[in-house]
Amino acid sequence: MQHPEGYVSHEIEHGIATIEFFHPSSNSLPSAILNDLAKTINDIGIDNRVKVMILRSAGEGAFCAGASFDELMAISNEAEGKKFFSGFANVINAMRKCHKLIIGRVQGKAVGGGVGLIAATDYAIATESASIKLSELAVGIGPFVVGPAVERKVGVSGLSQLAIDATGWRSAEWAKRHGLYSEIHKTTLELDDAVASLAERLAHSSPQAMAQLKKIFWHGTENWDTLLSERAAISGHLVLSDFTRNAINKFKSKTAK
Repeated sequence: MQHPEGYVSHEIEHGIATIEFFHPSSNSLPSAILNDLAKTINDIGIDNRVKVMILRSAGEGAFCAGASFDELMAISNEAEGKKFFSGFANVINAMRKCHKLIIGRVQGKAVGGGVGLIAATDYAIATESASIKLSELAVGIGPFVVGPAVERKVGVSGLSQLAIDATGWRSAEWAKRHGLYSEIHKTTLELDDAVASLAERLAHSSPQAMAQLKKIFWHGTENWDTLLSERAAISGHLVLSDFTRNAINKFKSKTAK
């Protein structure tokens, strides 16, 4: 699915589905990309040709810069706000409900919603440069929608550290130590070798066994359809504040210089 500024693509080979997303602004996530990601994951989740999925972003730089600031600034009421943040909820819930195991391939830094995507994978493999940050509080919001997914991986303490220190980066080693990353590798080549090796092994494993394992891994999240919708409403309200508008404008003016 191609957009004027970005795309979501996928290919299926030997039982392995690789989903790739791209946006020129450091792989940020506007609504169109979020909607296509959710649809693609849902569709592939019921494709009997597929045994395992890989989620990746394009390029050598950032894995994902999170929410699109341009779209955040264009939100004019709470309904629009909830709809935008529900895009993240829909992707996380699609990953949660998918019967296939999802490998995350993380080649670079991740911010906000990008950390949420990583947390919603079942096994994330990253490079040593793949630092993470939950920057939402710095712009007057909070990681409300992605919070449950991140907390599930790094615990309440880890989530609170990320959410409170909204301008500080945590290293890939920190993320591995807290359970967000399963493996970290020095180079992108080593990363790709590790992802391909695991995907191939899983493609030859029992689909029924993997589906049952996934149910166990995600036990206790059955209320997330409602929970993440409620969280999207909180973010949709806060994004309209003068604090958030001013903070985003300041950030955009800095990056434009």
